[in-house]
Amino acid sequence: MDDVGFPFFVELFAHTFSFWWVIIPAIFLGLIVGAIPGFSAANTIIILLPLTLAMGEEVGLVFMVALYCSSRMGAGIPAILVNIPGTAGAAATPLDGYPMTKQGKGPQALAISFVSSTFGGLLTTIVVLFVMPYVAQVVYYLHSVEMIVIMLFGISLIATIAARDTLKGLIAGFFGLMIGAIGADHVYATPRGTLGFLELYDGVPLIPALVGLFAISEAFLIIEGESILSEKGKALMRDAKWAETFEGAREALKRWWHIVWTSLIGLVIGVVPGAGAAIASFVAYQQSKTFSKTPELYGTGHIEGLIAPESANNGVTSGTLVPLLVLGIPGGATAAIMLVVLQFHGTTVGPDLFIQKPLLAYGVFSSMTVTYLLMILTVFPLARYMSRVTMVSTIYIAPVIISFTLVGSFVPRAYVFDMYLALAFGVIGYIARKTGYHVAAILIGVILGPLLEQYFLRALKMSQGDILVIFSSNIGNALWVCLALSLAIPYFKERQRKRTAAREALRRGEEAELGGTTE
Repeated sequence: MDDVGFPFFVELFAHTFSFWWVIIPAIFLGLIVGAIPGFSAANTIIILLPLTLAMGEEVGLVFMVALYCSSRMGAGIPAILVNIPGTAGAAATPLDGYPMTKQGKGPQALAISFVSSTFGGLLTTIVVLFVMPYVAQVVYYLHSVEMIVIMLFGISLIATIAARDTLKGLIAGFFGLMIGAIGADHVYATPRGTLGFLELYDGVPLIPALVGLFAISEAFLIIEGESILSEKGKALMRDAKWAETFEGAREALKRWWHIVWTSLIGLVIGVVPGAGAAIASFVAYQQSKTFSKTPELYGTGHIEGLIAPESANNGVTSGTLVPLLVLGIPGGATAAIMLVVLQFHGTTVGPDLFIQKPLLAYGVFSSMTVTYLLMILTVFPLARYMSRVTMVSTIYIAPVIISFTLVGSFVPRAYVFDMYLALAFGVIGYIARKTGYHVAAILIGVILGPLLEQYFLRALKMSQGDILVIFSSNIGNALWVCLALSLAIPYFKERQRKRTAAREALRRGEEAELGGTTE
């Protein structure tokens, strides 16, 4: 450990760059699997597990890390272009990414996403490299009680969405929470709301719900028109050149501070095993809107509304590997597969790894850094061409969306039932969109509801049924205060804005009256 200094890291990065021949193919593979709903880095690595085991230990890890990082970015591409999040971690991306696309700003939206993803991931990886022992301590301080409040930060996004139509927003959110409660309960394994379907005993599978509510319902909607784009959007897309792509990159870089703090939210949440990118992206979006000077623009194609979830879900990537390497606890599915590969090669993870094999331990994060640097060069130029997908007629694009997403809903569990479930959610999503209910509010309930129940019941069991346990932690209480402020601040800011507008209107009225008197 004493040998780990600046010369060590310089040598490590130079060594990692020599694996470019592994990293670049993994980047493109990750983009593809991330963009297809139902596929992810985890199940792709499982499919390729014999290949990674056959590789050398270091080469295999570099390949998995590069695939993991790029798949996060890939999930945002269909979310922005056709309103289909590739994974749950990209579920908040379409809230502002897709409206930008419909306005003909697809190249700008993709460029903003790529810049936010790469710099968010790059920043958090560099932070982890130098403060890993301290970041790892988060695992010891965030337990069930604290996670309950963090979940509520994400769920409070329902209230944020409901600001436009309170009743419909809350109905959609509670409907999602009810769907999330389907399955065997966490204490007695008693089935709830399964209607006798054994396939629902493990709860509502996430991918069919995700692709149904977003993708299939969107396909039903867009087929009613000739194009995804508005008439103005079509004209902008026809005339789009490299200037639009660079404009998007500039807009993202101008908001560098936004990338920094939202990616750090992703890092902290990523360190907690089982938390994941979905929670990070929802929390980051909610916090971004809460502290924005223009919260009314969120959901209309606002740049900061796209930056927040994309930088946060890429900030998660480095965070999930910290508990794996430092504590030997996998932070997610991909990290668990990496653990299998390391154990196959006879490597024991934990604190001793940094003493016995520092090149391998730090090499994981070095690989992430190099991957993000290479992604800037390989992926960014594709933004202009990827956005051309939106020019395809809906006669062709809608059936393709439905076909791909049905296959994607089948892949995770290999149940035909899940394909029917995706179609059912598609109908629910279509009706919700037609009647003014927000499908994102439903999805938040489906994703976060079961997790909130799980952590809440765990806390109750540990306290022998004392509900006041949720206020038993100092960190938890601080988070409760932050949550209350997050919900109160938008209300007071809106009141302040209305008062200012009223005063301004009164002043103009007085000026106009004085002007009339003078005449």
